[in-house]
Amino acid sequence: MKVFFRNIHLYLSLVSGLIIAVVCLTGGVLVFEKELEQAWHPERYFVQPTTAALPLARLQQAVTAYKADAKITGVKVYADPARTVEFSLAGAPGGPGSEKGGKPGEARTETRPEGPRSENRGEKGPEGKGGKGEKGGKGGGEGGRGPTVFVNPYTAAVIGELNYRETVFFTMMALHRGMVGGAIGKLIVGVSTVMFLFIIGTGIVLWWPATRKAVKQRLQVKWSGGWKRLNHDLHIVLGFYSALFLFVFAFTGLAWSFEWFNKGIFTLTNSPMERPEPPVSAAPVAAAPEVAAAPGAPQGLTADAALTRARQLAPTAVYYALQLPKEPTASIRVATLRPNATYENATDEVYLDQYSGQVLRTQTYEQRNLGQRVRGLFKPVHTGAIFGWPSKIISLVVCLLGFTFPITGIIMWLNRLKKGRKQKRRVAVA
Repeated sequence: MKVFFRNIHLYLSLVSGLIIAVVCLTGGVLVFEKELEQAWHPERYFVQPTTAALPLARLQQAVTAYKADAKITGVKVYADPARTVEFSLAGAPGGPGSEKGGKPGEARTETRPEGPRSENRGEKGPEGKGGKGEKGGKGGGEGGRGPTVFVNPYTAAVIGELNYRETVFFTMMALHRGMVGGAIGKLIVGVSTVMFLFIIGTGIVLWWPATRKAVKQRLQVKWSGGWKRLNHDLHIVLGFYSALFLFVFAFTGLAWSFEWFNKGIFTLTNSPMERPEPPVSAAPVAAAPEVAAAPGAPQGLTADAALTRARQLAPTAVYYALQLPKEPTASIRVATLRPNATYENATDEVYLDQYSGQVLRTQTYEQRNLGQRVRGLFKPVHTGAIFGWPSKIISLVVCLLGFTFPITGIIMWLNRLKKGRKQKRRVAVA
């Protein structure tokens, strides 16, 4: 029976090994994407607090002066006084910036929670309007939206601009999800991930010791052995310790490869995939002359007024992400993150009338349906961010090990072929 499982393990590995190695390596890089980005460009994200922060209207003027044709779609303000204010700009018409919606269970917003990464990364999922699958740019839907402009809240100085598509992390993500091959590449990665699940399962069967005496040997790397024995132990022993983590990472990764997988989550949880349409604003007959126009909301509520209202509703939030209305009847969406949130995108949201500031609808994270909450957990589990730094370190180590297993496995296979040829020659000589 083990011969049968060994053949499955071998041939699936030969077919998908290169893809698995690339996915694991790029996944390891992306685990600490936020931390690396902030370490490389701290000036974009952190400032020295001085006096009271300037109004958002003043910061918006600075963005407009910096880029005359800029169309501001969102503003993100952190409770931390040492953080910059992030302005999200619209993308080119018909390009990545025109995407709507998001992955099921993930908050929809056009602002980015930590620098270059948006809450839904520009993905188009079932819960968006008419969204079926991801339709981003190259690399399996990692199109993103427009650039982010970082502004010092105390001086209104524009510190810099970031377009996610121009970063090394975009390339890593494109490789990770689709080998930079669009829909075909994304399918190849998805099929390889399914194969990887079978590889892990058959690997556990092959690892399982026949006797109790062999257990110790399968749980320890013999560092003093020859290179063949060391290569064998690095594959077998470390493969056992990382198998559960790799299985979880691969399983959750299917959510970005196959639409049927997402539909299955909502079917099993008996939850609707479609999110309700945002509430509409009731335009007044005549706008009050003292109400200043906010970007994206002519004759409506100012961004400062919307932020003040949001702070009244969630005074302890870590950040306030305002999605500004694009149409006269649209509402202002505000996403907030509580200090004790389960994960980074476990946001609460409130919709405000863009003219009166009246609360039109609220939804806490706990009020999302079960399918949205389950699907929302996939990203922090997949990236290892679910328990902060400890789980991220584990994720990084496991991803690096996952990169080595196709290599050590190929070496084991070649050694076995070489050994088999020697035995045949001995038999022929005898």
